[in-house]
Amino acid sequence: MSEQEKITLIDENNNEVEFILVDYLEIEDQRYVVLLPAEDPENGAVILRIDQDENGDDVLVEIEDDEEFDRVVAVLEQEEE
Repeated sequence: MSEQEKITLIDENNNEVEFILVDYLEIEDQRYVVLLPAEDPENGAVILRIDQDENGDDVLVEIEDDEEFDRVVAVLEQEEE
């Protein structure tokens, strides 16, 4: 069994929060990750879009558009079937 890939993010209060990478997907030339909080996975998954900053580095951003979020959830649900 392979070890779960983990990522540490900084929350709005400047606290480090560790997440487990659950899934990675591409939809219409956009990349997304599904993350679970490592300490409290029952709290639910987080879906973030992968964008690039001005230096070309990958950054994770919250999906603010409801239609985009619903589109990602629909693809994830299809994967589960």
